[in-house]
Amino acid sequence: MGAELLLPKNAQTQTQTQTQTQTQTHLNSPLILGLQPSALIDHIAKVDSSLLAQIPGEAGGSIPVAIEELEHILNQVKTHIPSSPPDPSLMRTMAGGSVANTIRGLSAGFGITCGILGACGDDEQGSLFVSNMSSSGVNLSTLRMKKGPTGQCVCLVDASANRTMRPCLSSAVRIQAEELTKEDFKGVKWLVMRYGIYNLEIIHAAIRMAKQEGVFVSLDLASFEMVRNFKVPLIELLESGDIDLCFANEDEARELLRDDEENAGPEAALEFLANHCQWAVVTLGSNGCLAKCGREMVRVPAIGEAKATDATGAGDLFAGGFLYGIVKGLSLEECCRVGTCSGGSVIRSLGGEVTPENWQWMYKQMQIKGLPVPALLRQ
Repeated sequence: MGAELLLPKNAQTQTQTQTQTQTQTHLNSPLILGLQPSALIDHIAKVDSSLLAQIPGEAGGSIPVAIEELEHILNQVKTHIPSSPPDPSLMRTMAGGSVANTIRGLSAGFGITCGILGACGDDEQGSLFVSNMSSSGVNLSTLRMKKGPTGQCVCLVDASANRTMRPCLSSAVRIQAEELTKEDFKGVKWLVMRYGIYNLEIIHAAIRMAKQEGVFVSLDLASFEMVRNFKVPLIELLESGDIDLCFANEDEARELLRDDEENAGPEAALEFLANHCQWAVVTLGSNGCLAKCGREMVRVPAIGEAKATDATGAGDLFAGGFLYGIVKGLSLEECCRVGTCSGGSVIRSLGGEVTPENWQWMYKQMQIKGLPVPALLRQ
């Protein structure tokens, strides 16, 4: 397949029997596995309106670009940020993608064993993705390295924390459905995914194998555009009964039931999702979130102490906190409260990676609210 697993050299050269190897692999399996078919590097920069005016396309939107255009934008950004290396409060480069954000947060901030299932290129960006994720403690044994480029995205954040995205993914390497194996899911308890029409084949393949291994499946609805434009396959996926936990933001929730104007609010969307999933969550930005499990429904306010610098990763880190709560057996309300603390921590700085200082801020908020802090903090 032209791919290799990113295993340590000693693991690649071991001559143990197949049974011994499989047993050891399952013992070391991550508790939560994230499916992100293409690795991604995010370049996030805080910019002013004068620079945004020079970027082709509408501000605030997400428009795919070729690699030449992406590099041109990066050069323009670096010209506006004179320090070298760039001030991290003005520009950061890191592993990106919704699922990667969730998995990295669970590993680095909550001490949950996590892995990433996907592919990265054999280029500088691929090496950066591997370095960033592994330094956060993420298990990369199911990440394939392939010949070709790794995906990149420029994210420009204005003074109001609004984002203008320019992704370059068309030529990025990706894992294919036929490359998945049951071994990828052995010992895993949760599979975390993001809805995407271009990933539908691998989503279905991953769900099928995950369910054969008794794995719970979490799905994020990605964006209101994705829900609007590809609603039929999404509804079919939800109605399959294979999605155990579903996250939607308010815009996605509204889009889900757009055809029924009288019942297109977040509460109705929550009911719809809860009819098909064991856990359903609708995040409401500064208004907190709604969640339902069985007959229990809760509404939890947002954490008021969070100052927004950049909203990148807010929903991803909320999902990580919520999943931490489920894994630790917390109540539905407590899961939401951990999620609001986690989501609140990432918006305090640029990008979808929480800084050490903001993890400490989150732990303090959890302690104030009487929530169990991760074991790694008590060590």
